[in-house]
Amino acid sequence: MVFLTLKRKSQELIEMKRSDTRLKELRTVLEKGKPLLVEKAIGSLRDTEAFEGAIGLLISYYDNSDNPHLRRVIENFMNDIKDKDCREDIIAEIRKPWRNETHSMIASSCWQSGLDYSAYTADFLKVFIEGDYSAALEAFTVIEEFAHEIEPLVRKEMIDLLKKSTISPRSDKTALNREMIAVLSR
Repeated sequence: MVFLTLKRKSQELIEMKRSDTRLKELRTVLEKGKPLLVEKAIGSLRDTEAFEGAIGLLISYYDNSDNPHLRRVIENFMNDIKDKDCREDIIAEIRKPWRNETHSMIASSCWQSGLDYSAYTADFLKVFIEGDYSAALEAFTVIEEFAHEIEPLVRKEMIDLLKKSTISPRSDKTALNREMIAVLSR
């Protein structure tokens, strides 16, 4: 029994070192910024098991990049994530102060993934309220998908927040805000 525990601990340490190495390699490729290498590195992520920190590096690169092709490659990668273990990493990123278009991309990837994000509707509501129209629309889509699973008391709190939000009557988000209240009121 002790041998099995030690063997398991040893395996975990090996996996942690392997993940650290892979993260350093990805960081190096992204820092160099050579488009072909970046695209190849993102492609190789599809063929490997997820490792902690990779999503954060990709989203940071996306937020800082002005290369539309590489941004699209990252969007496609994010949209294809089907591993429910990645949700925490994705939500950690949506909580960061990225640009609106980055929040929009992250929220879009969440509803396109088909994964259950019902436990994180408060995070999407924050993006909805604070983001521009595009980010709000993507966050709306996620919340709408899981609205029926939100506890009534939480829905009421969300509605109250929406009613108190400082969306200008002339804002393009006014109608979307009304629709969000209607969705949460059902």
